Amino acid sequence: MESLKELYRVGAGPSSSHTLGPRLAAERFAKRTPQAASYRVTLYGSLAATGKGHLTEQVIREVLTPRITELIWRAEQTLPEHPNGMEFEALGASGEVLERWRVYSIGGGALRAEGETAQSAVQVYDLTTMAAIVDWALQNGQPLWAHVEAKEGQAIWGYLTEVWHAMQAALDRGLHADGALPGSLRLSRKAASYLRKAQRMVEPFRSTGMVSAYALAAAEENAAGGVVATAPTCGSCGVLPAVLRYLQEQSRCEEQEILHGLACAGLFGNVIKQNASISGAEVGCQGEIGAACAMAAAAATQLLGGTPMQIEYAAEMGLEHHLGLTCDPVAGLVQIPCIERNAMAATRALDCADFALLSDGRHRITFDQVVSAMKATGKDLPSLYRETAGGGLARVYEQHGDTEPQMNTDGHR
Repeated sequence: MESLKELYRVGAGPSSSHTLGPRLAAERFAKRTPQAASYRVTLYGSLAATGKGHLTEQVIREVLTPRITELIWRAEQTLPEHPNGMEFEALGASGEVLERWRVYSIGGGALRAEGETAQSAVQVYDLTTMAAIVDWALQNGQPLWAHVEAKEGQAIWGYLTEVWHAMQAALDRGLHADGALPGSLRLSRKAASYLRKAQRMVEPFRSTGMVSAYALAAAEENAAGGVVATAPTCGSCGVLPAVLRYLQEQSRCEEQEILHGLACAGLFGNVIKQNASISGAEVGCQGEIGAACAMAAAAATQLLGGTPMQIEYAAEMGLEHHLGLTCDPVAGLVQIPCIERNAMAATRALDCADFALLSDGRHRITFDQVVSAMKATGKDLPSLYRETAGGGLARVYEQHGDTEPQMNTDGHR
């Protein structure tokens, strides 16, 4: 498996696969083709289907301007290696093709050139299943996060510190922002008002409200194109920060403990990325929100003193109960149902941690088995339920429009 630096990335939202990935691809292609007079970029499959709502065109043009760039959208055509395919062409002064590069945005901001395999990347972790990592921890008398330090060295803590600070900054900005999010839905930000209401509630409603407000804050900041940290994606960036912030406040965790939680969560995200996918275009939202819930459940159980077996159990539940979750963004925006899903997954992650801590950690279905099931389920989902905005909630909204009850001038519905 790759370094956690390839899982946790800091960048502008709203989508790691549709924004971070294409921006990085455009930057790399521009650097290697300085002789180009202009560019032509073709977007395929899911990348084309929801690219406009996910700001794909905007980030590509930002990188390749002032050289004229032609964008071609081919949502009906999917390239063979991944639903998020791109083809960059550098053109000469007469329009001739000087160089062509086909590349895939495979989730979480990562890229894979055509013909490359996952093994082509630098492999930092030799253990690629959670069962093997848990065995390592038990045999060595170590917590799970220690495996990260053993494989990545002390330098990983500096990087995770940067990630945690980016998460906190996004969350704080979201908590202090009001108004509508960009896009055709004109969706109002809710995090600030939810926090104020939650602070006046009694338990257990207060805890649920606080965690939800934190998750909404980061997810809304992402939807607005703000800088966030992928965990494991931009679309699911609110789940882990919300859980960590809440536990930091309630349990008075030191920052190093939070970093241990990030490292522990990263192992589970990495296993999902290695053995299945974190791309909504490939396996649906179970690979984004489901993975984020599993990661947050693992981190929470770690911070609350769970054993490696209890941590694995919590993460297993976090992913298991999101199996089959579709990716059907309304109007092609990372807003409905994406933002609320961050809040739901954050509260569920804490529930999973509580449930696992009540147990001795033993259970029948392992985390690795759920990862395998998630991959198979994702492959079985029709493409219209995998980030194309062609089915589910997206189709219903397109057919029926905004049916929210409207207020009359006298205040009645």
